Amino acid sequence: MAFQTPGHALPGAFLNTPAVASRFNNAQQDPVRRLLFPPSSTSASSTGQPTRPVPDGLAASGPTSFRSSATASHAAGGEASLRSLHTPAPPEPPLARAAAFVNDALIRDESYPELDNYCRQLSSDYDLTDGDSAWAPFQQTHHFQIPQSVFEQYDRAEVATTMGLFAELNHAWVAIDNCLYLWDYTHPNPELIGYEDGQHSISVVKLVAPKPGVFNSIISHILVVATSHEIVLLGLATQQTPTGSKSIELYGTKMSLPVRGDPNIVVGSASGRIFFTNRLDNDIYELCYQQEEKWFTGRTEKKNRTNSGWVAMMPKPAPFWSAATSEHIVDLVVDDSRNLLYSLSNQSTVRTYNMEASDSLTKVIEKTKNDFLRDITHMMNSQSPLLSGERMKIVSISPVSATEDNKVHLMALTSTGCRLFMSATSASSYMLSVPGRAPQSMQLQSIKFPPAEADQRRARADPFNGPGESVSIRSEVLVESRRGIRFPPGYFFDFVQKPGRPDVDALFISAPHSGRINLSGRSASQKFFEQANWLEINARAEDIGLVTKPFAATNHPVGFGNELAVQFDSPSGSEFAILTNTGVHIIRRRRLIDIFASVIRSTAGEEGLKGEVNTFTGAYGRVETITAALAVACRQGDPGRFSVGHSAIDQPTLDRAKQVFINFGGSPGLPEQDGQSAMIETVRPSPRHSAITLYLSRLIRSLWKSKVISISSNSAGVFVVNSTVSPAKLREVQDGVIALKRFLNDNRSFIQGLSGPSDLRQAATKQEELALQGEHQAMHAMEVLMTDIAEGISFVTTLFEERVTDIYTRLDETSQQGLRDLTYERLFSQAPGKQLAKVLVKAIVNRNIENGSNVETVADALRRKCGSFCSADDVVIFKAQEQLKRASEPSLNSNVSRTLLHDSLKHFEKVASSLSQANLESAIQQYIQLRYYAGAIQLCLTVAEAKDRGKLALYWVNDGKPARDPRAAAFEQRKICYDLIHRVLLDLDAASSREPEMIDNKPTLIATKRAEAYDVVSHSTDEVFHVDLYDWYIQQGWTERLLGIESPYLTTFLRRLASQDVAHAELLCRFYTMRSKYFEAAKVQSDLAQSDFALTIKERLNLLSRAKTNASVLTAGVSRQEQQLLNHDVTELLDVANIQDDLLERLKSDTRIPAERQSEIQNALDGKIQPLSDLFNSYADQAGYYDLCLIIYHVADFRNPTTIAQTWTNLIEQTHNDILERQAAFVERQAQGAAPGDFPPQPYEALVTQIEGICHRSSKDSFIFPVPSLMPDLCRYAFEQGQDGRIGADVHWPINLFLHLDVSHDLVIRVLESMFEAQAVPFRGAARARLVEWICHAVTLWVRDLGRHGRPEARLEPWVGELMAECDTWASANVRGTNEGGTDPRDLARVVKEVRRSVDGMVVSPAGSRSIGFY
Repeated sequence: MAFQTPGHALPGAFLNTPAVASRFNNAQQDPVRRLLFPPSSTSASSTGQPTRPVPDGLAASGPTSFRSSATASHAAGGEASLRSLHTPAPPEPPLARAAAFVNDALIRDESYPELDNYCRQLSSDYDLTDGDSAWAPFQQTHHFQIPQSVFEQYDRAEVATTMGLFAELNHAWVAIDNCLYLWDYTHPNPELIGYEDGQHSISVVKLVAPKPGVFNSIISHILVVATSHEIVLLGLATQQTPTGSKSIELYGTKMSLPVRGDPNIVVGSASGRIFFTNRLDNDIYELCYQQEEKWFTGRTEKKNRTNSGWVAMMPKPAPFWSAATSEHIVDLVVDDSRNLLYSLSNQSTVRTYNMEASDSLTKVIEKTKNDFLRDITHMMNSQSPLLSGERMKIVSISPVSATEDNKVHLMALTSTGCRLFMSATSASSYMLSVPGRAPQSMQLQSIKFPPAEADQRRARADPFNGPGESVSIRSEVLVESRRGIRFPPGYFFDFVQKPGRPDVDALFISAPHSGRINLSGRSASQKFFEQANWLEINARAEDIGLVTKPFAATNHPVGFGNELAVQFDSPSGSEFAILTNTGVHIIRRRRLIDIFASVIRSTAGEEGLKGEVNTFTGAYGRVETITAALAVACRQGDPGRFSVGHSAIDQPTLDRAKQVFINFGGSPGLPEQDGQSAMIETVRPSPRHSAITLYLSRLIRSLWKSKVISISSNSAGVFVVNSTVSPAKLREVQDGVIALKRFLNDNRSFIQGLSGPSDLRQAATKQEELALQGEHQAMHAMEVLMTDIAEGISFVTTLFEERVTDIYTRLDETSQQGLRDLTYERLFSQAPGKQLAKVLVKAIVNRNIENGSNVETVADALRRKCGSFCSADDVVIFKAQEQLKRASEPSLNSNVSRTLLHDSLKHFEKVASSLSQANLESAIQQYIQLRYYAGAIQLCLTVAEAKDRGKLALYWVNDGKPARDPRAAAFEQRKICYDLIHRVLLDLDAASSREPEMIDNKPTLIATKRAEAYDVVSHSTDEVFHVDLYDWYIQQGWTERLLGIESPYLTTFLRRLASQDVAHAELLCRFYTMRSKYFEAAKVQSDLAQSDFALTIKERLNLLSRAKTNASVLTAGVSRQEQQLLNHDVTELLDVANIQDDLLERLKSDTRIPAERQSEIQNALDGKIQPLSDLFNSYADQAGYYDLCLIIYHVADFRNPTTIAQTWTNLIEQTHNDILERQAAFVERQAQGAAPGDFPPQPYEALVTQIEGICHRSSKDSFIFPVPSLMPDLCRYAFEQGQDGRIGADVHWPINLFLHLDVSHDLVIRVLESMFEAQAVPFRGAARARLVEWICHAVTLWVRDLGRHGRPEARLEPWVGELMAECDTWASANVRGTNEGGTDPRDLARVVKEVRRSVDGMVVSPAGSRSIGFY
């Protein structure tokens, strides 16, 4: 080891030395390195020693430039946090990403504006087209003739004939006098169903809902038949026919109500209440009915709900001239969503009634014609002739349900074709949706005027009014509107009676333009855009009804009216039936895809197609247009013919739709990066991808959030599991998804993002290449989701084809709850759903096996139908589980069972990568129960390897297990398998402890199994497993078992842990010493002693001492040079550590040190080994520990004689003063009566002890123990301080000290000779006698030593004789002098002569050069 040497000698400072080489240097300044004592300390001056200046580097209380450990840790954490910000997040799995796309699309669809957002103020915005135009929003798809049998009955009519529709049942009816006939108008030759029991002419027929619990469950509707004398209730039962139509059957109920007057309107509520009115009054009556008669009421009862008590009993006066002079009700409608009933009188008065209870009807609002006119005046800036007092007449009303809008309640149609939208609120607040609170005021919200007349329309490309264009308020195109009706979400049918044609209605139909409304969003200037067209029915309309289910995109106002979102839920869209005297006309609301298919079919040329696509884009947006093209290309879209499927699209139309999708689909893009590098995750997919997402989301919207099953009980009370979605709907969705997938696959080479590497070759820049990569990933995610949806539906279909109730009961409680909560979204795209599906597959397979089916046959059938839910690996797993189950049968012998266990293990190993955690744990548990321990361990190892084929866990462990590293996940996957191995080993050890290992000198079965298991463990090549196993051994406290392992991985494991923990480092030392690798053990102990672990200095000394011992033992395979170098390094470290330990002990007991410094010194010195320079400058030198300073000189190889000599002088003086102080203090304590004790030693005794210790610790270093300079100083001290016979000391103690320290007699006598001849102070004059005495004593001991060894040939050199002769001469001449504390001069002269004589006999004549003492 090399050390630095001071550049110059500056006593007491040592700015640069002693400094240990780089291995001891500290790169940072020690915060404790400052003055040990306050500047005012007088400890140095108290001993007579001059105070030394303090070097700049030792100044106390100066500001430090270091960060504390906490600050450093915080900074390190901050840097780590900053690094983590730039660490890219792991890529999202394709399924999860595709599901996110779908959810975003569904959310956008559900954000469609509610009616109140665009139905405001005034509007006359229409896109009016001809009925035969490709853009027409409505079309007549069929006209059903009235059957000839009806005409035959009509020919017998005598009084009156009325007609009507039950459109929801596909039936029409005709009342001819007192007979009622119903028929299925869709049937080519329908059978008439008649009711001919009436006695009076039928005036009104109405189909209403029955009251719950009154009729038999087969009665789905009540048919109300009203005549001028009675109202009869008939039960009506419906049944679905194989062709999809409905058959009906009438039942008598024996319920009838006598009435007076002429009923003209009958309506029913959803709760079963029946209201009716008469032609000649303004009252509303309720027909109350019950199952059985009661004491005071019959089965039917009539109640006047508008005039109660005696007023209702008064007979109504007959009109004197005509019925027109009295007010009567002309329209009556029910809003079941708000429990409201609206009536319209012939005087344009609208009344609102609240059906707050089951037997009451309370009028809450009455709005007269004048009220309407006043609201209109306030809303309009100018007067419209259409809404003047003379012309305005309300002819019909239509309710707007709370589901459709919270604010708008009612639409009223005027005879001039204006629609008045009314909002109603309660009087207490304007809160719009307060459940159970009836409205108390009604205001005009919006007016929708008729479309402008042809000569009033401005020629423009945009069919809609632009911003700032005035509203057309004078159009007469809808005059005279005879009747109008509104269906959700705004389908408006207006039957207009044109002048000169009183028996023919012109039909005006309009609907909200979903595309324009959706594009405008929720802006304040949003307009009420509508599409409209005229249809010729060439007859007078008798009735109109909704054939299909009422429209509802959502069950709340926001998103309710989004027709675009639901256009794939019902291929036929919304259909309406209009009954005229010529038959039933079927009107269909055309979907966007229907219009799109017609437009591109009828467009000529490429430019024409481009223009039409641009028109669609302007009206619907680019994504919506591309979505329509994609849907048509996938054979969606109705050709406009009744009962013709949507797949009947001609090939040219399909080709054009594909062309639009491919050519107008756009390209992916990158957002603004603000100087940051672009990533694939930030790529914005193309509109084409958005169209695919939107189309797929609309295909599956009806089942995406739906649960898969519902739990109920059948009529017998038996537990039943049903499907929440009908099988037909599942097949329809599956067909649509498969068609989409097939289209994308067939046109893969033409669609950007699907063609793969060929797209990248077309990229001109790096950004384009990155965008295409992002597009490809997004497209791939959607394809993966499509596959899983198709197979998921097949799985659900298969599940319900089985006895799903039996399968449900086989599941555990957790799986049952999971199945109850399972949605299609979770099944298609989430891992928990996939796992539950595998559990269900297993249950299906087990059920079929129990029924005698072959596992391979069942599993293969499942795999063909839904491969992602039952893959080829699943089939292998089923086989393995079957073999494992057979192996557990008690009837099998051990050989067959073991063969089955081996086979199951082979099958499990084949599919290790796809083996789920549940299946693995189940298999391991069964292996443990069957005591197949080796197989259980082997399976766990195989699965762990399969889950981390890239060995990411090993790299993570070798890198020190960094935090927030994605590779940690791979280790956790492996750890799950290793924990199972731990469980196996624990069970194996427990089983082994209960049975003997040997019987009759033969190993028992459990001993054999134990050997097999541990053989698998020891021969494993999985390094991560060995690391985890050894960690587990340590946690269990099995260190002896660990040290007994012979494995190449154990050394690496212990070495890695040795750098992390002291106990593990000690374990590594034990590992080496047990294998006689002492050199490696010494290196570990040496490194541990220098480590940053929380070790005390004594613990580090112990480690270094053991390291020195181990380094001194020969180790096979280690060269002597390496061993010597390590030994040298350890020895030097040990010396430094000893010095530091001595300093710590001294400073802990030093009373001069302030209390606040003690803890700092303790923290600095009782820990890591400090550099020698710090030990000297900061502690030893400042504290005046001169003996330790000399030891530091020795260790640092410091050789400045002046500094060393000065340190010795300071040590002698300090030791002498310290002893004197101790003696004085002892005397003072004794004088004060303290307990007796040992008197302190004499100063020379303490000094002798100090010198002997320094000499031994410095190995008698001649530079640290300079006899020629130290001996004169010591002799001078003994003489001057009276450390001789005057205090009872041996006067020869300085000479004896050096001789005792093995200094040669020759050197001692030569030093004394030089002192004698120099006559330096104080050895002048008579004081030279002390030198003569010491010389005689030294020579005497030398002569005696020579004689003791029996060496007759030993001789003294002549200079010794000459010295004795000189001493004899001086002693003889000074016999009268003094020698205080020594021998009397006279006795001294005699002794000198005796010594001279003995010397003379041993002196030889000079020959050659003088030796060092003898020869």
